[in-house]
Amino acid sequence: MFQLVLFNVTNGLIIGAFYVLMALGLSLILNLSNVINFAHGNFLALGGYMAFVLTPYIGFWGALLVSPLLTALFGFVIERLMIRRVYGRDPVYSLLLTFGLAFIMQDACRYIWGPNGLPMNVPDLLAQPLTADLFFITWYRIFMVAIVIVAVAGLFAFLRYTRVGIRIRAGTLDLDTVNALGVNVGMLRSLNFAVGSLLAGLAGVLAAGQIGLNPNMGDDLLMPSFIAIIVGGVGSLTGTLLGGLLIGVAAALTTVVWPAASEAVIYVIMLVVLVVRPRGLLGEEGMLT
Repeated sequence: MFQLVLFNVTNGLIIGAFYVLMALGLSLILNLSNVINFAHGNFLALGGYMAFVLTPYIGFWGALLVSPLLTALFGFVIERLMIRRVYGRDPVYSLLLTFGLAFIMQDACRYIWGPNGLPMNVPDLLAQPLTADLFFITWYRIFMVAIVIVAVAGLFAFLRYTRVGIRIRAGTLDLDTVNALGVNVGMLRSLNFAVGSLLAGLAGVLAAGQIGLNPNMGDDLLMPSFIAIIVGGVGSLTGTLLGGLLIGVAAALTTVVWPAASEAVIYVIMLVVLVVRPRGLLGEEGMLT
């Protein structure tokens, strides 16, 4: 029984880590630009497929570094060419745009790499189990959690100590004032979208090594990532981090006692939070961005 619980808690932490990376990227884009990016899961898939292509040439470690950067570059270009055209308009425009973009990206991946799943090879050392008793915990799982911790710490450091990060934080509070102070808000939004895309690309590389590649791989993570933002509180990155881990572990523990409810429990948590504290666990009153 102990091993079963530990197995599911481990799975919950892994899934929660993916939710965290996805949700933080979504939250960054939503907070600054008021864009709900339905194509975010497809940026995850794109990052995974880029790593698949690059691995034979630069190895897994090189792909782990380069693929998220290429995904960020792609996100930067998409924002400059498409997303920026819906700023200031009714939110339905951004919903429709990113929804259509999601289908285009998904079909492009399906056309280029095929509709069937593809394996992503990881270094042999990482594929080994931790011990004979804990055979379900591989070094790769520990590695993934460590990478997510480093990425989240790096994101918070970036937002706190760099000039661009401070401007992004200020823009989420009052973008008009930031613009009046002479900051190039258009470029700021582009860089912010690129950072969000980078997090999705990193999640894609890590997910590819764990579950393999398929064109729909980001779909299952997208809705729980939105729920993580709602549970944690719209406008709060710390809340988003907490929300992602909470729903991931809750879903995994529910699997132990009631497997059929492992997905439903996520929505139950959201319902309870919305009833008890509509702003989310760490959200601020009246925060919509």
